[in-house]
Amino acid sequence: MMTIDQAGTYSFAGHDVKRLGYGAMQLAGPGVFGPPRDQEAALAVLRAAVEAGVNHIDTSDFYGPHVTNRLIREALSPYPGDLLIVTKIGARRGDDESWLPAFAPNELARAVEDNLTNLGLETLDVVNLRLMFDVHGPAEGSLAAPLKTVADLQRQGLVRHIGLSNVTPTQFEEARDIAAIVCVQNQYNLAHRDDDSFIDALAAEGIAYVPFFPLGGFSPLQSATLSDVAAQLEATPMQVALAWLLQRSPNILLIPGTSSVAHLHENLAAASLTLPEDVVAELDAIGR
Repeated sequence: MMTIDQAGTYSFAGHDVKRLGYGAMQLAGPGVFGPPRDQEAALAVLRAAVEAGVNHIDTSDFYGPHVTNRLIREALSPYPGDLLIVTKIGARRGDDESWLPAFAPNELARAVEDNLTNLGLETLDVVNLRLMFDVHGPAEGSLAAPLKTVADLQRQGLVRHIGLSNVTPTQFEEARDIAAIVCVQNQYNLAHRDDDSFIDALAAEGIAYVPFFPLGGFSPLQSATLSDVAAQLEATPMQVALAWLLQRSPNILLIPGTSSVAHLHENLAAASLTLPEDVVAELDAIGR
């Protein structure tokens, strides 16, 4: 029987989380905006994830906005005791579906309040501050002002742990003088390898790294090597890409998203896929 336990666990924010989790972003409508096409199907995916053993769910109240958190609450509340829900703040959605910075103290406080309300929680386990100096990727700039606001919300008991998203190593170092940081969530996959040394440095300190867009996100990976390896292993390209990430470093926690129960089970099956050394070397070459 397929079990996600084969991927192991990692100590994160006071929880032993399974290294294969679930990202709720795709449960909102097209472009991560508006309600899902099929509300019952969205609720079914969340319930199936927890039934399969997932105990790490990633979300944000700006998905929808407000859509994914309300779905999570409807599907899973009252929450299992071992479930870690990680959310993020620092952005908002424009009426034209754009992604805009929301760094002002009142915007960050409101975002925490909205997450608490829509998830039905009194305290948020982990809040990632999502930097927006560049919407498309990390860009330098001081995060001190917004992070101090999040640290204040932590002192008020509204947030237990703080993480960072879309950040550079320089910003991570700046952040550590302000608050304890439990995770980094950046784009990273077979082809997008900018954070290689950053991941290794975080691993050495026991800090979780949560890659988003494990298969390229809005512009999916196109790789003949990946397709060939998947065919050879009788797996899907997504399973191989996820297995590669699991073998890349023990501090990597995966949150592949989907709005389909069948696709969810397909993703979770990556836990039982072990890539031989020669295959890993072949895949490593994609990012060079």
